[in-house]
Amino acid sequence: MSSVRIVLFADTHLGFDYPIKPRVERRRRGPDFFDNFRRVLDYARESKPDLIVHGGDLFFRARIPPPIVDLVYGDIFAFASEGIPMVIVPGNHERSILPSSLFLSHPGIFIFDQPRTFKFNFGDSNLFLSGFPCQRNSVRSEFPSLIARTGWKTIEGGGKLLCFHQTVEGAKVGPSGYTFKSGADVIRRSDLPVDALAVLSGHIHRNQILGDFAVGNKMSPVVIYPGSTERTSFAERDEQKGFYDIEFSPNSTGDLQVQKINFIQLYARPMEDLIIENTVQINTLNDFIRAHTADMNPDSIIRLRCEEGLDPAVKSQITSQLLRQVLPETMNYQYSGDFRQ
Repeated sequence: MSSVRIVLFADTHLGFDYPIKPRVERRRRGPDFFDNFRRVLDYARESKPDLIVHGGDLFFRARIPPPIVDLVYGDIFAFASEGIPMVIVPGNHERSILPSSLFLSHPGIFIFDQPRTFKFNFGDSNLFLSGFPCQRNSVRSEFPSLIARTGWKTIEGGGKLLCFHQTVEGAKVGPSGYTFKSGADVIRRSDLPVDALAVLSGHIHRNQILGDFAVGNKMSPVVIYPGSTERTSFAERDEQKGFYDIEFSPNSTGDLQVQKINFIQLYARPMEDLIIENTVQINTLNDFIRAHTADMNPDSIIRLRCEEGLDPAVKSQITSQLLRQVLPETMNYQYSGDFRQ
């Protein structure tokens, strides 16, 4: 059998902070998300994998303006036209259904719009990708039925991969490394089909691999989360962003197995907290902000916070208009919960 390479990425959240007709001209984060999406496609164009898989949350929400839909699908259509098949799992942000478009009728684009299996032939290797759109709220109990509906047990004559956009027991998120262990929306590791070469999944924004593919586990296949391609919140400020290049090679018996998993890092803008101290006065506010951001990377995303006891009059002055005046044009900013009081 021939070796097979797959590029796996997910959680691109395209359309976030990407207004069609912005009322204020300022830097937006939307282009950051598109840039990294296109960097993955460019990597695939140059490195020529056999297949590219998007693990879900292509868009940042279900209702997307048609111009953005066309922009995204236009990129995907152009990529598929270069001869590398692309498989997409609808995620929870799309409410498990991708926006319809004639672009998606391209024969090189494959979508898990329902539980199903796609067969690919690469040289003398057959590869089957089974999956389903994101199952919200009850995947733990529905999982056996979803697998059955893909026709998993009837597949013969090649390697089998499972694709979805779900949380699997053992996945970690957040700065504290919270670990998912149970719940209606968490799949048990023991419920995963043992004859899967691997599980390719989106939904968890921290890149991670559950299980040791080098050792193998007869009780549960390795689960591969590429993570999001951009930092979507300050909870991800210390996470590397990127995608995986995965190689499957024949073992001693001629069956495919995971041989290599390489993480390809993407550029993610730094995130910094700017804490307004309670000693700041209205007449020193501008200078304080300038002084405390002077040494920050000008490409940073700033989160405004304030110490307890800050004069409410000072807090009320920290407006978008002021920040656009004192921060470099290259920076983005957002307010923490401190400003909701």
